[in-house]
Amino acid sequence: MTQALSTQDGRAKRALVTGVSSGIGEAIAKRLLAEGWDVVGFSRSTPAFVDPGLAHEPVDLFDREALSLALEGLGPLDAIVHAAGILRVGRLGELDPENARTMWRLHVDAAEQIVEALVPKLPDGGRIVLLGSRTAAGSPGRAQYAATKAAVVGMARSFAIELAPRQITVNVVAPGATDTPMLRDPRRASVAPKMPPIGRLVKPEEIAATTAFLLSEGAASITGQQIIVCGGASL
Repeated sequence: MTQALSTQDGRAKRALVTGVSSGIGEAIAKRLLAEGWDVVGFSRSTPAFVDPGLAHEPVDLFDREALSLALEGLGPLDAIVHAAGILRVGRLGELDPENARTMWRLHVDAAEQIVEALVPKLPDGGRIVLLGSRTAAGSPGRAQYAATKAAVVGMARSFAIELAPRQITVNVVAPGATDTPMLRDPRRASVAPKMPPIGRLVKPEEIAATTAFLLSEGAASITGQQIIVCGGASL
């Protein structure tokens, strides 16, 4: 793979990636490491892989104070990727408000907290990618989840407008049904994923490749966009 460009002071570019212990976050971290980035990984669990370019910080993203402390200790950054996510399902008549609060904290509030704290540390031309979902447009049994992911899109576009003068791009990568542990969570058994038209689930590595592109020099003019990677499910 092509090596990531170094910064003007000669160090490797450095990205914060949340949710690095599994699924899409793990795939993104591995992709960036393979392209020559240094990665700071936030997650509660320790990643199953080891790489000299990965610095893992055990952080509970649901804990605002713990996340604040972790963010204060970060050095220079060139990119932020908020990939941590959870899915709680429920149809009308059985919705649990606590599920909504939990997903809002992780998908929206934590993303806001991270960007608010770290934007001053990003150089002009830095990159921000937030993980959304194709279901942000609406999906039966996933109303609370869809609401948080729709909020991510609105927030990202607002950030993109504010940060455009600094040439900092902000985009959302929105996967469809992706082959991750979250998809196999028994708590979502009542709302089974549908197979995309391509006949297979999206691979985490494909989401990682899209994210890596948005962090590349070739994507410097792409900002405020939601890029849906769904195997044709949106057709």
